[in-house]
Amino acid sequence: MDVIDQANASALPPDLHRPSRRFSWILVLLAVSIGLCAGGAYYWTSAEALSGTSSAREAGLSHEEKEALWEIRLGQQKANDQIEKASDGITELNRNMGAQQADLKRMADQIEALTAKIESLQNSPVPTSESAAPSPPAARPVSRPVKRVVQPSKSEGPISIGGAPLIADAGSDQR
Repeated sequence: MDVIDQANASALPPDLHRPSRRFSWILVLLAVSIGLCAGGAYYWTSAEALSGTSSAREAGLSHEEKEALWEIRLGQQKANDQIEKASDGITELNRNMGAQQADLKRMADQIEALTAKIESLQNSPVPTSESAAPSPPAARPVSRPVKRVVQPSKSEGPISIGGAPLIADAGSDQR
């Protein structure tokens, strides 16, 4: 119950919580039952072969009965092979599940480390403006444009703008 409360109180997303133990127990029970079935079938076939009772029983059987018995044994052997393959598959699933749990644990540890780092950065004291603010660069002297004092030139007569002919004043004798 503590694990459930701890997982609910965790800040991690639900996808990163450990898988429930119920699923693990189901896989273990399935693997054990398949193993017991495979062992029983193997024991049954090997016990008949070792005791020799099957040959004594087969002596009084007809040809069709022997053939049916052979087909049954062949079916048992195929079932044994399938059970072996299934148990190998379960073993592979268990290995994959272990690897995934290790990856999940590693990611959870990384998230925890990052969270701690973020919290430490958020809780660190804010530096004062004098110590945190870098000193401004040395002030460069600003060069200001030099204003030239220009005296307007005195005009000595009428000025033509745009190439128009100048009309002389009536009081001047410039013709």
